[in-house]
Amino acid sequence: MSEIQASGTELTSQYIAQITADLERNTKEQERIGGEVEALQEQLRTLQHDHTVLVNMQQALGGASPADEAATKTAVSVPRQAAAEPKRSRSKKTATAGAGKAASKKPAAEASSAKASKAAGKPSLVDLIRNHLKQQNEPTSAAEISSALTQAHPDRTIKTTVVRTTIEGLVAKSHAHRTKQGSSVFYTAATAPQSTEVQPQPETATG
Repeated sequence: MSEIQASGTELTSQYIAQITADLERNTKEQERIGGEVEALQEQLRTLQHDHTVLVNMQQALGGASPADEAATKTAVSVPRQAAAEPKRSRSKKTATAGAGKAASKKPAAEASSAKASKAAGKPSLVDLIRNHLKQQNEPTSAAEISSALTQAHPDRTIKTTVVRTTIEGLVAKSHAHRTKQGSSVFYTAATAPQSTEVQPQPETATG
């Protein structure tokens, strides 16, 4: 009986270890995908912000261009089409509504110049991370960067998973470098090529 109990206990321990490992793997995968989603959302917000600033600059320099007028007409025509065909499937309605919202953002962005000027002073997460890396004299981890940026910008929610995903994007574009020390990963700013400036040589008086 003791051998059966021992083997049963060992089997149970193996199951527990396997389940624990699977849970840990599942949690890490959720964090990774969640971080990628948030990073993409941050990139989308940056693009929308840049679009708003560009539109306002265009208006300030010379009014709306024909491209903007065409975009405005498209934004108006999409809701009309959606209203004229109420019998479409739910998936098509969702796609049409999403297109209408995306298109309607352009005239809304043109109208809200005050919001654009306010958002213009708020740097994107990519800029914050790149500037932080440039200020560091030694490699730093994603957690350290997230902590530093959270302290510097308490009004923003900056998660480590998002920071890590964003830095990996910078590494892929050669805007940052990744180094691994044991099981830890550290990042440094990409060193820009030094410009070879010719230093003026002091003139020596020749007798």
